[in-house]
Formats: sequence, C-alpha cells, structure tokens
Amino acid sequence: MEPKKLQITDTILRDAHQSLAATRMRTDEMLPAAELLDSMGYWSLEVWGGATFDTCLRFLKEDPWERLRALKKAMPNTKLQMLLRGQNLLGYKHYADDVVDEFVRLSIKNGIDVVRIFDALNDLRNIEASMRAVKKYGGLVEACISYTLSPVHDEKYFVDLSRQLEKEGADTICIKDMAGLLLPEAASSLVRALKKHIKVPIHLHTHNTAGIGTETYLAATRAGVDIVDCALSPLGSGTAQPATESVVAALQGTPWDTGLDLKKLTAAANHFKTVADRLEKDGFFVPGQVLRTDVNALIYQVPGGMLSNLYSQMRDARALDKYDQVLQEVPRVREDFGYPPLVTPTSQIVGTQAVFNVLQGRYKSFTKESKGLLRGDYGRLPGPINPDVQRQALGDEELITVRPADLIAPEMDKLREDTREFARSEEDVLSYALFPQIAEKFLRERNNPQPEPVPAPAAPMNEGPRVLYVQDSAR
Repeated sequence: MEPKKLQITDTILRDAHQSLAATRMRTDEMLPAAELLDSMGYWSLEVWGGATFDTCLRFLKEDPWERLRALKKAMPNTKLQMLLRGQNLLGYKHYADDVVDEFVRLSIKNGIDVVRIFDALNDLRNIEASMRAVKKYGGLVEACISYTLSPVHDEKYFVDLSRQLEKEGADTICIKDMAGLLLPEAASSLVRALKKHIKVPIHLHTHNTAGIGTETYLAATRAGVDIVDCALSPLGSGTAQPATESVVAALQGTPWDTGLDLKKLTAAANHFKTVADRLEKDGFFVPGQVLRTDVNALIYQVPGGMLSNLYSQMRDARALDKYDQVLQEVPRVREDFGYPPLVTPTSQIVGTQAVFNVLQGRYKSFTKESKGLLRGDYGRLPGPINPDVQRQALGDEELITVRPADLIAPEMDKLREDTREFARSEEDVLSYALFPQIAEKFLRERNNPQPEPVPAPAAPMNEGPRVLYVQDSAR
C-alpha cells in the first residue's frame, strides 16, 4: 500500500474537554484561538455534539446554536464536525424521524460540515434516518462502528458492518474506540481488513486511557488509516485523545508526515494551557486523576467518563470500598445484557445496574433503563441475552423487535405548539425537544433578562445602618 499523508481531526473544542473537564470550556475561551486553528490544515475540527449541547444550556448558560454559528464565522476554511447519537440525536432517548430530519437540517445550516453518527448497539436501523438526512442536506456522513471486544465482536463483524455502512451512503467510516480498547496489532489488522473491502476513507478515534493511544495510531497509520482524532496537549492524553503535537512529531520526516506546523500547534496549545488552568482552578480539570494511565480500561472495558461516574455513584452511596466490586460486575452485567458496547447511553445503563447489583444483590431490582434495554427499546442487542435475567426484569412483557423509532409518531408540530410562548426560532424548538425543562428555563430567562442588582455602597465605619439602593427598572 502506498504511504500517504496522515490527516488530523482535532477534538480540542469538543471531546477533549468533555473527556477531561466535564465539557466546561466556554465559547469565549474558544474564539481567541479560532483564526489560528482555522489556518492549521486539519482535516476537520470537532466542535459540537456529544455533551456540549446539554452542558451549554444546563451549566454555561450559553445557546449551543449561537456557539456553532460563532465558530463557523470564525473558522470558515476548516470543516466543522459534530458527534450525533443516531436516533438519540444529542439526548438520551429516541426521537421521531421528523425531529431527526429537522435537527440535522439546522445543524448543517448553522455550520456543521461533517456529522459523525453512531449507535450504541451498532444497530443500523437506529442511524439510517440521520444518515439519510445528512445526505439530503449536503453534509458529509461519517458513520461509526462502535468498537468493543466480546465473543460476538470480532474483526469480521466490524468489516461486515462497515460494508453495510458504505452501502448505505457513508462518506467516511469511523472506528469509534470510546474506551481505548484497540491495541496496536489489532488496529493494524482491522485497518488492513477494512482497506481490502471498502473504498471510503477510514477515520480512527480512540482515547488514551490505557496509555497506548499514540502507539495504536502509529500502527494504524502504517496499515493505511486516513484520519485520526487528536487533541492539543493541554487537554490531550489521559481519558481524551492522544496529544496532537506528539502524533505530528512522531510522523515528521516519514512518508505519513501530517504536514502540520509544530510551531503553530504550540502557539495554539499555549492558549489552551490558560483554559486548562482555569478549568483546573474551577475544579473541573484535575490532572493527577485524569492523566493517570489505567490499564483496567482493557480489563473491564469501561470508558473514562463512565469510571468517574461509577466512582461518584459509589461515593454518594458511601460505598467506595465496593468500587472495585462494581468494576468487576460491569462485564458480568454486559454479558447478561447481550454484550452491548459501552458508550452513551448503554455505558450508563450497564454501569448503574452493576452498582445496584453490588449494593442490593444481583438483580434484586432493575432500573427503568435496564428494563428498556432488555425489552428492545434501544434497538437490537448484538449478542444473546441471558433469558433468566430478561424474564426476571420483564416477566411476560412483550418484546420490541421492530425499529424503535417506528413506534414514535411525528413530534415537530406538537413541539412547535408547546414552545409558542418562548421559542423564537426552530432552533429553540429543537433545544426544547432534546432537553425540555432545561431549555425552557434557559429560553425564558434569555427572553426576559433580569437586571443585574446594583451592589450597595459600603457604609463608612460607625455610621449607622447601610442604605440599600434598588435599581429602577422603569428608567
């Protein structure tokens, strides 16, 4: 195979700070570096999707659509990329096809060029509507194989899945290794196998949780991978992607030289170092915890974000002494549940059930989401389900065997009606569709901003009570 330049997608504006700092980077911290990032020569910049939408509305009090428009205006020369959970969009349930179509339309209209689409179960029925919509509105479809290891997930499984995705119109195929499980030799073998059977470019995404991400990228590069995800070093490595500068430096002078300028990358990294310092100061970024290599990721297949979530659940239950038992229980629950890949939302479902099993006894109770997963609400599980566990959870309930979204009536007209009082745009309606309570609160406050209180002047020493001045909002 003829060597060629490796291309880079940088995740500094999305997955990097989602993985290391709870997605708390603000738009005003992104824009000062936008011109430099836009001049870098990246294949794309990942800027949206995943948890950014939720976090903007819930914690940062930002409109995620405004963020996207601002980034597109500031970076007109680079493809902007987002992560979409198929029929789940950016929420945690399935939405009707008309909501999927409208969300994709407006994502592309507001600035997205590449839509990376995945389904937690690798159920193609759950991504066909979003793939169709991206093609319809002129975006690039990057369809994912959610990579995992199990008795049913072998190399042939992923090759067959990729061939189906290409047939359905994928412009690129992404190997989405969300837990950092893909080892160098396996990466080389999988990329070579894919290159034999599909014609579209291969994009590799991993996390450096187990400390081998860069080696995996180098092995995949030699095998012919076209694009890899990296993150500038202040928010790279650890549970995020391998550091951009390290991958670029490792390939300099080789046939796969990325062509990216290390001096410019360093200049951009210097900016994000100040952002990382702010995130650390505010308690969102703790290098000693997030940068520690954790080989348990290879044993339990637990993504980095899920590890911290499990830790929090056990701490809140005052049962941290049982944390290791929960990690050991995760693969057992996963086997009983038909080997779902552990990525949103299945990682949360399996992880929480493992916590319940450890604290209450195995399958003494089931979460609503566990029952839904076993019933078929989320789609077709890749492997056989433990029939005893399924029966214990569901009794004689009827199982869902059709595409789950086929059971959802069109929703857009009702959503427009429900938001007439506070939605100013179709984008607002979609924000409400994904996060009804959070979005309504955000949009009502945006529409009716309250005046900032004027601080009372300090009273001189020994001069009686302080007089409070109230701003006259009628002025």
